[in-house]
Amino acid sequence: MYLPQEIIRKKRDGEVLTADEINFFIQGVANNTVSEGQIAAFAMTIFFNEMTMDERIALTCAMRDSGMVIDWSHMNFGGPIVDKHSTGGVGDVTSLMLGPMVAACGGFVPMISGRGLGHTGGTLDKLESIPGYNITPTNEVFGQVTKDAGVAIIGQTGDLAPADKRVYATRDITATVDNISLITASILSKKLAAGLESLVMDVKVGSGAFMPTYEASEELAKSIVAVANGAGTKTTAILTDMNQVLASSAGNAVEVREAVRFLTGEYRNPRLLEVTLASCAEMLVLGKLADNTEQANAKLMEVLDNGKAAECFGKMVAGLGGPADFVENYDNYLEKAPIIKPVFAEQTGVVSAMDTRAIGMAVVSMGGGRRVATDAIDYAVGFDGFIRLGEVADENKPLAIIHARSEEQWQDAANALRKAMTIGGEYTPTPNVYCQIRAEDV
Repeated sequence: MYLPQEIIRKKRDGEVLTADEINFFIQGVANNTVSEGQIAAFAMTIFFNEMTMDERIALTCAMRDSGMVIDWSHMNFGGPIVDKHSTGGVGDVTSLMLGPMVAACGGFVPMISGRGLGHTGGTLDKLESIPGYNITPTNEVFGQVTKDAGVAIIGQTGDLAPADKRVYATRDITATVDNISLITASILSKKLAAGLESLVMDVKVGSGAFMPTYEASEELAKSIVAVANGAGTKTTAILTDMNQVLASSAGNAVEVREAVRFLTGEYRNPRLLEVTLASCAEMLVLGKLADNTEQANAKLMEVLDNGKAAECFGKMVAGLGGPADFVENYDNYLEKAPIIKPVFAEQTGVVSAMDTRAIGMAVVSMGGGRRVATDAIDYAVGFDGFIRLGEVADENKPLAIIHARSEEQWQDAANALRKAMTIGGEYTPTPNVYCQIRAEDV
C-alpha cells in the first residue's frame, strides 16, 4: 500500500520511482482517489526532475492500462495491425492517404485520431466535413470497418487511457505540458491502448512544429521509440519538415478534397507524397509486408496507381456512415466557401521563409479551427494552391487561394498570409524527411 503524497515526495527529491509506485498513482488518477492537486504536484516534480526511461515505460503502461485495451485477436484480421501518429502540423493530411495505402498493401489500420490543437489541424475535424461520417462508432463497427476496408479512422472513446485525460487536463492549466516524459506517456498511452502491433511516429521539425527546435524534436522521437518498444510495440520515428505547409491546402474540406485527388492520382503534391511514403514504407517494413524501404515504396505506388488505395478510402467512408460514392463525387458533398480567390504578394521575389504556425492560426481565425473546445468548425474555409518555399511570388503566382465566408474574412486572411511569408532574402532548402529513428538507434 502506497500513499500518493509519499510518491510525490520521493520524485520531488530526485529519486527513481518503481513501476509499482507509478502504477498505484495512475490507478488512483483513474478512480479519482488521487486529487487534482496531487496530479499537479506529481506533474511538476517530473517537469523539474524528469524520468528515467524505465520510469517512462512504467508511466506509459500504467496510463495505457487505466482503461480498456483493445484486443483484436477475435477479429482474425489476417494481417499486421499497424498505425501512425503525428505530432501535428499545418496541411498535414497524411493520415487520410496513409491509412488506405497501407490497407491496400495488406495492413490493418485501426486509427484513433484527435481534433485540432492550437495551430495544428485535426484529422477528425477534416473527416467530419464529409456528410454522415461517424467518428464515434461502436467498437463492433470500428472493428468491422477495419476488417472490411483495412482502415477505420475514428475519435478517442472515453474508456481508452482515461487517466491520461485527467493528467493532461491538469498539465494544461499548470504549465507542465512541455515535458518529454509526460508528452511521451500521453501520446503513447492512447495509441498503445488501441491494440497495435507496430507504430510509426511522425515528429515534425520547424516553424509549424510542436517542439521548438530540431534537437527537442529528435529527443522526443528517441523517447517515443525507446518507450514504445519497451512497452512491447514495435515502433519507428521519422523526423519530417514543417517549415512550410505540408500539403497544397490547409483547412478541413479543402484538405479532404486534396486527399481524394491524391488517392485517385488527379493531383499529388510531391512534398506530401514523399512524407506520406516515408511513414507508409516504415509501416510496411515493421508489419513485415515489405522487406525494405525500396520494396515498400514500389508496393505503395502500385496501390496508388491501380486505384486500390482510393477504393479502401471509399469503403471506410461508406462503412462509417458517409456517402457510398464519395470518392467519385467528392465535390458534390464537400462544402464550398462563398468567396474563393487568390492572394498575391505585395512585392515580387523568392519566398524564403514561412511562419507555418501563423498560417495555422489564420485558419483557426477564419473558423477552420477552435479557439475554445465548444467552438463550431466552419469546414469550408481555408487555403489551397499554396506557393512553396523557393518559388517566386509575382503577379502571376499567388501566395495561395483563400476560401472565405465573407470579403472581410478574406481580407483578414490575406493580411495574415502576407505577414507569414518572407519575400526575398536567402532561401536555404531543408529536407522533407530528415531521418528515421529505429529501436537500434536508441
